[in-house]
Amino acid sequence: MKLAILAVKNRRMLLGLIRSDFKNRYLGNHLGIVWAFIQPLVMVAVYWFVFTKGFRAGAVSNVPFLMWLLAGMVPWFLINDAIISASNAVTSQAFLVKKIVFEVKLLPLVKIGSAILVNVAFWVFLLIVCVIYGYYPNLWWFQLIYYMFCIVAISLSISLLFSAVMPFWPDVGQILNVIFQVMFWATPVMWNKDMLLTHPHYQYIIKLNPFAYIVNGFRDTITEQIPFWHYYNQMAYFWLFVLVVYWIGNRSFNKLRPHFADVL
Repeated sequence: MKLAILAVKNRRMLLGLIRSDFKNRYLGNHLGIVWAFIQPLVMVAVYWFVFTKGFRAGAVSNVPFLMWLLAGMVPWFLINDAIISASNAVTSQAFLVKKIVFEVKLLPLVKIGSAILVNVAFWVFLLIVCVIYGYYPNLWWFQLIYYMFCIVAISLSISLLFSAVMPFWPDVGQILNVIFQVMFWATPVMWNKDMLLTHPHYQYIIKLNPFAYIVNGFRDTITEQIPFWHYYNQMAYFWLFVLVVYWIGNRSFNKLRPHFADVL
């Protein structure tokens, strides 16, 4: 709550830092921000080619494969980018950390906001693909705002913890990269959640994976128009997970904050 009030109070500075961080990602490249569109499009094209031409994957639950794939990749790449970059927020912005007047706890929000801007290219591509296949935006799509809020909430909770620890233990960054490589395949991004119906002993992958709640929510909203409260048990577990991790991350950040300048 205090962080939300702090963000609102410093919203102009926060927005300025987000724009600056977004531009700095592509500073020095001849194509500049165009890379924000090229990279995701190439990535999607590679996955689409491999699975449709190589593995002969067809429609999933009567949904065209490319659209089904994008509906899972859009939230996942935002989650991955937001958490990885926000967890490096303190170490990558050392000059701001050493300023006494600057509220360091806003740095993860800056990285998350920048990741959202980068992810816009995915959203545009997803919208175009949906229209091509006859899935036009409707009122159900307003649920995506809720799932975007879920992404920001879980990204902030996790990154508060890791960004506080990383200045003292830089190896955390490499560990986090490995964890997310595993989580990519443990989350139903490239596979259908219904596959686990025939393997009930593996259903804990869905039940205990908070990222699965978001990815499935995106797909359910765009392709099946299922309300976000339909899976109320998973929703309750997701928000409990977020609150517990946020509490741990916030306490860790507050405790370690006075020592950041000494190790950076």
